[in-house]
Amino acid sequence: MKQSYSKVYRIFHWAIAISFILLLITIFLRLTWMNKDNMAGIIESYLSETDQVLSQDQLIVLAKQIREPMWQWHIYIGYVLVGLFCLRFMLPLFGKMKIPNPLDKSLNIKEKLQKWIYIIFYLGVVISLVTGLMIELGPKDLKKPMEEIHILSIYYLVSFIIIHLAGVLLAEFTDQKGIVSRIVSGENSD
Repeated sequence: MKQSYSKVYRIFHWAIAISFILLLITIFLRLTWMNKDNMAGIIESYLSETDQVLSQDQLIVLAKQIREPMWQWHIYIGYVLVGLFCLRFMLPLFGKMKIPNPLDKSLNIKEKLQKWIYIIFYLGVVISLVTGLMIELGPKDLKKPMEEIHILSIYYLVSFIIIHLAGVLLAEFTDQKGIVSRIVSGENSD
């Protein structure tokens, strides 16, 4: 049986997906082009051409200040994601978007595996969101351990996205033809 996706489901799916992509972009930028050491090197190179010198610490502070507005977007998107997931977990109370139940006896092995992957994903997201909130709003003495846990989020998130896309492609080209059309428009492409 081909699953159909309600408008509410599709809106939440894509809002969450876009939020994750934007979060990954901010992480990618912070780890690559906007890395504080890389940016400090660019600033230092420019200043050396104008016979100006800053210490390495000053260069790092300046680099962090330049990238701060971009990093604020990471935080804002995190707040949006907190709101989306709070609503996502409240929707089943109204009969919408039920939480997957991998213990349902009527499911085959593949369906159980899919549902377990989503449960693990949801747990990872909750941990990421809670640690992110603790970093921003919690006691300062917990900031460092929360950051260490929060940084690990990238591993489950990238893994989930790869597994999710591979699963969608596999389904699209095997037994769930039209799954991409249904999650985009809600209509079958048959």
